[in-house]
Amino acid sequence: MEENAPKRVIEESVPEKQVTLAHVIASPIPEIYESLGIDAQGAIGILTISPVEAAIIAADVAGKSAGVEVGFLDRFTGSVLLSGDVQSVEVALKAVVTILKEKLNYDIVSVSKT
Repeated sequence: MEENAPKRVIEESVPEKQVTLAHVIASPIPEIYESLGIDAQGAIGILTISPVEAAIIAADVAGKSAGVEVGFLDRFTGSVLLSGDVQSVEVALKAVVTILKEKLNYDIVSVSKT
């Protein structure tokens, strides 16, 4: 290897156990429903979780804790999208972050809402 050759650095991110987003959109614009391909049911809840396999757990907890539908679950990116009335979506997101924190020792964020 030549001494003056540029050095190449390879960085890799190893996600810890964390919920990076838990957000309720209380009254989405119609185009969001259309873009996501889901029925307009009131509110939308969004979660991003790593490691990504926990998205499956999150969807199960959410569905069991409140009257929400899982509109999208991506086990490759850790994204979960929920829909339902505002209160149910908020209850579901809070249940997910609580379970992940208390049972699986995840770092969590507060549930936010717009």
